[in-house]
Amino acid sequence: MVKQFISLEWKAFFRSASFQTNLALKILMIFGVLMMILYLGGAGVGLYFLLEKMDLEPFTTVNMFMIYYVVGDLIIRYMGQKMPVVNIKPLLLLPFKKTKIVKFALGKTVLSFWNWMHAFFFIPFSIVLITQGFNPLGVLVWHIAMFCFIYANNFINVFLNDKLWLVIGMGALFALLGAAQYYEYFDITAFTQPFFQGLYETKWTVIFPIALLAVVATIAFKYFLARLYLDAGLAKKVSEASGGDLEWLDRFGKQSTFLKNDIRLIMRNKRSKTTVFMSMMFLFYGLLFFGDAIEVYSGPFWMMFAAVFVSGGFLFSFGQFVPSWDSAYYPLMMTQNIAYKEYLKSKWLLVVIATLISAILCIPYVYFGVDVLLAIIVGAIFNMGINAHLVLLGGAFIKTPIDLQSGKKAFGDKSSFNLKTLFVSLPKMLGPMALYAIGHFTVGPMLGYALVAIVGLIGFAFRDKVFNQIIKIYKSEKYKTLEAYKQTK
Repeated sequence: MVKQFISLEWKAFFRSASFQTNLALKILMIFGVLMMILYLGGAGVGLYFLLEKMDLEPFTTVNMFMIYYVVGDLIIRYMGQKMPVVNIKPLLLLPFKKTKIVKFALGKTVLSFWNWMHAFFFIPFSIVLITQGFNPLGVLVWHIAMFCFIYANNFINVFLNDKLWLVIGMGALFALLGAAQYYEYFDITAFTQPFFQGLYETKWTVIFPIALLAVVATIAFKYFLARLYLDAGLAKKVSEASGGDLEWLDRFGKQSTFLKNDIRLIMRNKRSKTTVFMSMMFLFYGLLFFGDAIEVYSGPFWMMFAAVFVSGGFLFSFGQFVPSWDSAYYPLMMTQNIAYKEYLKSKWLLVVIATLISAILCIPYVYFGVDVLLAIIVGAIFNMGINAHLVLLGGAFIKTPIDLQSGKKAFGDKSSFNLKTLFVSLPKMLGPMALYAIGHFTVGPMLGYALVAIVGLIGFAFRDKVFNQIIKIYKSEKYKTLEAYKQTK
């Protein structure tokens, strides 16, 4: 039966309308995986000696911060790891046992790169420990325990699906604990480090992580199995829609209807709420650049990069999926007398308003200097004048149907990648950096800021002509988009 499931997955991959996109992404992902393996392997081999040079006891230090490693892995994989998916609904009509379907789906996650990538750190690090005189049996037990925690995270991620509030709370808690430890108010590692160290010193304690893995795997299995019914877990939940009349948007004329629909969509659906929350996180991204938290990011080019980034969170995360947000009823829309220009203008107006609000919220960055605030202002102008058009243009080639009831993949998925979108995306960040560089190295920073702002204002001036060209592309891609939205895999 497993062989049949694998055969179905294989056929689904090759018969998908986005086969070429999938193949291109797989090739690109191979290079990314190789780079990750290289970095993790280097850390596994070199971390021991690096800590030793810093006059720290390497193994004790690693165990001290292992709690952050484990929790960080859970939070990161919640944001990025795909849920165990097979094309379940058709299988429920066939003579397959539901337990077999669940085991196969969960088994796919066990083989996920999110799990075995950790081996490239833990195996070399464990070998180094043994070569440095640590007890081989103790190291082996510690190594097994670490992978029990990693795989426990894998199964916890299954029943944490769409519980964004819980993951946010966990992340905020450990961020506060990390800050408290840094400023020496409270050190959680004083309690967790003895446990991780004890896995090496007291071998029998390995039963605790093994038991944890067994428990969470069982819970994940039962959680998935309980929802494997068309009239229960797989059925779409229907609730009474709520939302104001939003009459204040009527001032925008014909675009007001689409603006109201988008705002209601954001207010009512998990996926859009998650995306908006993620876009708010962009506001804090500037702390890495403007606050010199990372030395390599202190150059003038990176200041402009960050300026565009912090004000463009909503533009990049929400705007890139126009018209995919409407994929559930896009075929119906195409049968109506809807002008593409009014539709796209409403999307443009939405991201422009959000960018303006983001720029206002970034005013406190003036603490790092007036030049920082000036960079954010001109970056916002570039976002509104140029990047707002580019995300709409890129949306014509991103044919990704969006499940609004899922909070997963807030930053997109494999169907969002192709060479056309990559080509359209490059100017979003490289454009303002290049313009600033021209001014910075010829006259000075002020000319760099002026060039970025002028190009953004030019984008405003030629908005209608740009829209006309984008509309032509949307019309030429119309039937390909409709076909792609029919794909369920």
